[in-house]
Amino acid sequence: MNPEYFYYCCAILAVILSGLAKGGFAGVGALAMPVMALGVDPVRGAAILLPILILQDAVSVWAFRHSWDRHVLKVMLPGTAVGIAIGYLFAAQVSEVAVLGVLGAISMLFGLQRLWVERSGAIVLPSNSPDWVGLLFGVASGFTSQIAHAGSPPFQMWVLPKRLPRDTLVGTTAVTFAAMNWMKVPAYAALGQFTRANLLATAMLVPVAMIATFAGVALVRRVDAARFYTLIYVLMVLLGIKLMADALLA
Repeated sequence: MNPEYFYYCCAILAVILSGLAKGGFAGVGALAMPVMALGVDPVRGAAILLPILILQDAVSVWAFRHSWDRHVLKVMLPGTAVGIAIGYLFAAQVSEVAVLGVLGAISMLFGLQRLWVERSGAIVLPSNSPDWVGLLFGVASGFTSQIAHAGSPPFQMWVLPKRLPRDTLVGTTAVTFAAMNWMKVPAYAALGQFTRANLLATAMLVPVAMIATFAGVALVRRVDAARFYTLIYVLMVLLGIKLMADALLA
């Protein structure tokens, strides 16, 4: 296939995945960057995706603007800021492949553990782990987001066991990652990644990004709330397998 056509196929698929994630199917968005990297240099691909993620964040925040958990944001956002700073400072020394491999293994094990605990519709009490644990998960989420736009798994590992209502979970996720992506803008600007060519590539993908995000919002609201968490855990397992496979084959 012509390299340019292959790039656009990868880019469109990546934007669709991120749009579905921003609409509420958290987890699949972490696949966007690996897919994008198939068709373009990973650093450039991340720079092209970041403005798109910010636009998609705006849609998801607006759609769920009345449903979010203030306490989760208060605990996690300071940690995400620290994680993003660490990711920026040590980007040259950190192997993105190794980060994604470890993240994939943890995501898969966590998803399998939650599916086992909640098997056969078992009633599971919400977890109330200490705030300092949430702060550490926030650091991990910010770090992996800065390195590879893959901050969802650490965030989910602390928030999903709280068993928030479906719309509250989606809204809280939307607000958290909207703030996180804006935090990353100065780092990408300092790395000189917002070039004219990259921004033009971003602009060409915006229509697909918006359609995918609105589709994600509509689909999430059709999913039964009781089954929503099971779907998210299954997606985490599949995501973990994919990330580990990418790391092993790199």
